[in-house]
Amino acid sequence: MGDNENNKLEQLAKLAGIESQYWDIWGNLHRTGEEAKASILGALGIPAESDAAVAAGIEALADADWAQPLPPIVVARLGQPILLPVALPEGRKGDAIPCRVLEESGHGHHFTITPEAGALLAERDGGGQHRQRWQVSLPVALPLGYHELVLGQAGEARTRLIVAPDACYLPEPIAGGARQWGVSTHLYSLRRDGDWGIGDFTGLVDLVEVAASLGASIVGLNPLHTLFTQHPERASPYSPSSRLFLNPLYIDPEAVPDFAESRSAQRAAKKAAKELAALRAKSFVDYPAVVAVRQPVFRALYESFRDKHLTGAGEGDARANAFAAFVREGGEPLRRFALFEVLSADFNGASWMEWPEAYRRCDGPAVAEFASKRREDLEFVQYLQWLADIQLAAAQQRARDLGLPIGLYRDLAVGAAADGADAWIAQDVIVNSATVGCPPDPFNMLGQDWGTPPLHPHALREQGYAAFANIVRANMRHAGALRIDHVMGLMHLFWIPKGRKPDSGAYIEYPFEDLLAVLALESHRNRCLVVGEDLGTVPAGFRERMAEANVLSYRVLYFEKDGDRFKQPEEYPGLALACVTTHDLATLSGFWSEADINLKRELDLYPDAAAEDGERSARDGDRQHLLEALDEQGLLSASMQSDIAKAGMTPKLVAAVHEYLARSPVRLLLVQLDDLTEEGEQLNLPGTDLERPNWRRRLHLKIKDVADAPVVRAMATGLRERAFTEPQGDS
Repeated sequence: MGDNENNKLEQLAKLAGIESQYWDIWGNLHRTGEEAKASILGALGIPAESDAAVAAGIEALADADWAQPLPPIVVARLGQPILLPVALPEGRKGDAIPCRVLEESGHGHHFTITPEAGALLAERDGGGQHRQRWQVSLPVALPLGYHELVLGQAGEARTRLIVAPDACYLPEPIAGGARQWGVSTHLYSLRRDGDWGIGDFTGLVDLVEVAASLGASIVGLNPLHTLFTQHPERASPYSPSSRLFLNPLYIDPEAVPDFAESRSAQRAAKKAAKELAALRAKSFVDYPAVVAVRQPVFRALYESFRDKHLTGAGEGDARANAFAAFVREGGEPLRRFALFEVLSADFNGASWMEWPEAYRRCDGPAVAEFASKRREDLEFVQYLQWLADIQLAAAQQRARDLGLPIGLYRDLAVGAAADGADAWIAQDVIVNSATVGCPPDPFNMLGQDWGTPPLHPHALREQGYAAFANIVRANMRHAGALRIDHVMGLMHLFWIPKGRKPDSGAYIEYPFEDLLAVLALESHRNRCLVVGEDLGTVPAGFRERMAEANVLSYRVLYFEKDGDRFKQPEEYPGLALACVTTHDLATLSGFWSEADINLKRELDLYPDAAAEDGERSARDGDRQHLLEALDEQGLLSASMQSDIAKAGMTPKLVAAVHEYLARSPVRLLLVQLDDLTEEGEQLNLPGTDLERPNWRRRLHLKIKDVADAPVVRAMATGLRERAFTEPQGDS
């Protein structure tokens, strides 16, 4: 390919939003190669296999913004002028064009605009006419929300108007500069008397009560997304089937009102008593067994609800009415999700891409006919979502009743699996010919492929960001805070062509400011704090823009270093959440004992002995540097040093490390429950799947015993200044 053709390919890639280069975490510049550009263009649906295709693609993308009088979306900030770009033939620049705006509330506005009264942005010849784009200020002020503008008396064009706040919502204690703390956990890992082999929403209520008694203001959770009912062994909450719906395995069957009304459900539970006892005793969640024991009970609960409330009661039945309201609110997305679940069961869990052709699209006639014949099966799926929603809401309400200023802190995965419900439902906006990952960094020297398909940035914009808003809204439900995994994805995502290695990838631009505006709008509507997980390769200026938008940075002690030195508490930013470690990293006990390194050696994950030796040497240095940092803060007594020399990680040392972070100005300190219970092995070891039971390990302590754990007793003094109130009992 000659220089001119190279320039043309670069021009097309730039128009498509493919970044020509990026700086890695070590400060090295990487340029996007021609093969990567062509592959990513193909994934975007833009052919680039020949010079003619490239030329046609340039022309198509250049013309795209001129094809319609209005863009698909216009985003404005509350209190600022709403600037409308209008592309029309030059001869219409002086016309008084009628417009109407329909607010989300239903309130309407009628007015006229004259293009030449605004600012001329651009001009273009095409299709035998000279067109101009004018920027016109609308003569109306609109409230926060999603509105619609129609141009012309006959409705020749329309656009979605989004009016958003300048920044995300901050709850009062955080907005006022208060420093809070909380606990984080993975829900499946919780233990309680009478659980069904997996942590559940009743256990979450128990944890909320323990957290409140300790003065915590927040309880952090893993993503609660729906996994794969037909493949329960696929347990990663970060590679779900759907990010819009909840995992029904977190339902406590015995807390459902229908359980008391259903002898069939009670008999099924009694029949499984021995198996349930065995499941409770296990150190790891046995997902296939948990699903097998729950499904008959869930079905019995639904049948009892159907018979007693849907068909056997009058119009005034409160539970029937509540269920109907939930289904109405869930609308078409809930109906389509239920369809996916039922079809997946019928096709024995095969990928939807392998289903008969007639069922591969959710809006086809065969699927509509299927839905008409399987009403009760669809209703069963919706019923489980209703139960999960009720029990999650109860946990957040309990947190509110106990005075926790924030309550539940949910987690949003970066994507959903290519063969899952979301990908089947939203094929027009999910790109299945690429996956998301990241370039090489200290966490993974070869780069990472997370295996989840990205959202198409052009399609997102064409649809007015509805898909993004729906995902954010669903995960802010019944929560006071939301963590967004890999929040840099709002600005750009590292795409890897399907079947290629991470070094074949490239960064794709996303409509950053628009997505940030939607996030701010949903944050205020749901009164939900936003935390952005900003680890890894972070673009220059990104964290500063997040801070302006009131998105808390996510700071992990293990990574907060200046060379070999651990940063002192005062070096942490204020608008941030800090934690010692995460589910992907060694627990504090594991960090000290090198349990993670031993596990990688056991699984033969080191390329050679030198790599293992290097990591052990670095860990030895990190332990020493951490002790030095604690000593500088006066947190390391002589008796503690003696104890550490004898026993390694001790409850007092765990407490000292957390008090070190507690002295920082960060608004939120999150303490991992695994560290409070002194777990030795991390929940997930990146780079492994079948090699070990990731996403399954349970706590060795029951929730009721956490408050009396040695680490908790040792930490009480250090966290007192961050407590939202004095420890309190029932309310």
